Amino acid sequence: MNDLLLSEIKSEKNELLQTFLLLETHIFAQQSTKQSELDELVTYCQAATDDITDAIERAEVLINALFVDQLFIDNQRSNWPVIAYKTSSALAHKLISPTLKAVLIAHVANACGCQTDIVFVPEKAMLRIVCDDNYAIIFDPVTGESLNWHELDVRMSELAGDPFEITLDKMKQESLVLEHIRALKAAFIKEQSYDNALKCVDMLLALNPNDPFERRDRGFLLHQLDCFKVAYDDYQYFVEQCPKDPAAQLLKLQLEKISIAKTILH
Repeated sequence: MNDLLLSEIKSEKNELLQTFLLLETHIFAQQSTKQSELDELVTYCQAATDDITDAIERAEVLINALFVDQLFIDNQRSNWPVIAYKTSSALAHKLISPTLKAVLIAHVANACGCQTDIVFVPEKAMLRIVCDDNYAIIFDPVTGESLNWHELDVRMSELAGDPFEITLDKMKQESLVLEHIRALKAAFIKEQSYDNALKCVDMLLALNPNDPFERRDRGFLLHQLDCFKVAYDDYQYFVEQCPKDPAAQLLKLQLEKISIAKTILH
């Protein structure tokens, strides 16, 4: 992973959707999305909302245009296929992974004059459209369902700290990027596309070089790709850094067996 791409990913100055598209180009090794596809989506939603001056009504019309007219409405899933992480195919199939969908909707909503950001509401990233100083709509990017104040209070009560001091802060760009890459890595592994999953791990390690869990995952992927010497080193690093982790206990036994086997062979 080159330094220029890494700096682009880390920069909070770049438009979030453009950062996601840069990631796609690197991981899928091709330009995956035409700007015209995004422009058409923005143009449609602008046409639906341009004549509406009331901020709350504009937000409601926008959400309806996206989730009903553009068929963004979906069900929660435990697993999303790889095509749901690639903007062009995700839009074409109306099958969009949660973080990518949140980023797309935020991009469209802001282009339509709706002040929109992505916030963390346990246990997921959700969208917030700020209508005025006293009112905001917070909704799930997958289903389009909004939270009422009671539901929001219940969710926020799960966070540690003084409940009167807990605020709903905008998520940092790097956090969203990490969440997106980790989920895409899992999708590649599920579809046994280990070389592409390895690209994701390399990006994650470039952003956080000493993450033992990413080192463990890189070890697994290298093992699948028959690069066992490097995989062994990554497994060993994970065992040393996370000795109490259940996976570390199993890996330690496997590494000991491998060491014994090599000793006998020699």
